[in-house]
Amino acid sequence: MDAPDVLKKIAAYKKNEVRLLKSTTTIETLRHSAQNIAAPKGFLKAIKNSKHTAVIAEIKKASPSKGVICNNFNPVRIAKEFESAGATCISVLTDKPGFQGSNEIFKQVRETTKLPLLRKDFMIDPIQITESRLMGADCILIIMAMVNDLTAKLLLNETKKMGMDALVETHNNNELERAIKLGADLIGINNRDLRTFETSLDTFGKLSNKSPKGTTLIAESGINTRFDIKKLQKQGAHGFLIGESLMRENDISMTLNNFIK
Repeated sequence: MDAPDVLKKIAAYKKNEVRLLKSTTTIETLRHSAQNIAAPKGFLKAIKNSKHTAVIAEIKKASPSKGVICNNFNPVRIAKEFESAGATCISVLTDKPGFQGSNEIFKQVRETTKLPLLRKDFMIDPIQITESRLMGADCILIIMAMVNDLTAKLLLNETKKMGMDALVETHNNNELERAIKLGADLIGINNRDLRTFETSLDTFGKLSNKSPKGTTLIAESGINTRFDIKKLQKQGAHGFLIGESLMRENDISMTLNNFIK
């Protein structure tokens, strides 16, 4: 499987990050340490049990395609606003080169909120999953465009071992079929093409009806209005990952509230 150029670049520096992590610890050591922290909060369960529109509100300072999105970036303040405005879960970018995120930002948010947290990063090795649990993550991201089926299975197995949920991200028919075969119960359909960064909400509708019943579907990217949410709900969306359209607003709470109501 040939990953797009942008994902190849990301995979290259992720391999270096994993190499560095493995030079300082082992997955067994991290697993042992993870036994001493609070159990995962139930990311998928929170989405399923939400009494209103389930929004995974994303804390994201920048992106490779747009540069800096949020100039007045204060992750602790943003997390508090997300929680008070009714977010079901929170996603935190920890990738540094492309998104100006960090593990420290994630830890700050973990100390700030009781909501379930998704560590949004590019997972290529099970040790990243275990590290995520030790940081207090309740869910991790598996991008099918980035990994082969064997790696995806290893990542999902470690996720289950840690008691976490995995959001398995897809963008086309092939990736969706692979995610279903993997046994994913929480599938993200990304409206943004990582090859071109072009976004189309039509992507969700083309794929959602091919998902088996019982699968929880998350619509990702390009969600800017309440109308978008209504449209995607009719097409089978159970939840929404929203980042950029929140990060660009001065009044984050009001914007999020408008998505949810």
